[in-house]
Amino acid sequence: MTVPLKRWLVVGLALAAAFVALGLGVARQPLTLDSRVANALHDVYTQPLGKAAAIGSDVLGPVLPWVLGAALLALALRQRRHTGLCVRLAVVLLLCRLTSVVAKPLFLRERPRDYPDLSYPSGHVVSVASTGFVLVLLCAWLWPRLVRRVALGSAVAVVVCAACRVLLGVHWVSDTIGAVLAVTGVGLLSACALRLLPPGDGRSLDG
Repeated sequence: MTVPLKRWLVVGLALAAAFVALGLGVARQPLTLDSRVANALHDVYTQPLGKAAAIGSDVLGPVLPWVLGAALLALALRQRRHTGLCVRLAVVLLLCRLTSVVAKPLFLRERPRDYPDLSYPSGHVVSVASTGFVLVLLCAWLWPRLVRRVALGSAVAVVVCAACRVLLGVHWVSDTIGAVLAVTGVGLLSACALRLLPPGDGRSLDG
């Protein structure tokens, strides 16, 4: 095990632990930040800004992992030498996306306003963060020069998605923070387990 790999594992474990700790803490009562933001944005979802947030939430949401999954499948079919890489990336994408599905019933956190489903972590932010995380991994292996741009774009997309969900009053701020912690933690751990970290030199992982 190389030193860089150990670092990724430690960071992944720390982030996953932080996600669980935050979830346990906010399951009982909202953070002060949560309450203040929710009160300040009360009924904003009924106003024009809320309408814009709804559009952003539709675009930046659960559809993105499906789009990326289809793109990985297309890449694997078009360039067979990358099949192993695409399969591993698809597994990481699935595991990251499942953090919301698995965790919500465990923490049983209510939404800031009446709304279906549970709150922690935000499924929309998990979807966007999962897509961004795997895109960065894909670029690190195949197109290293694009890593910084894709990472920056992914970070912006996550922030915009989180802002939309909070503006709509369907998530607390800590729900969005927890989503990022969960995806990054699980993503790093699964990427290490699947030999995706540290990134390679652009060759597939079929061997």
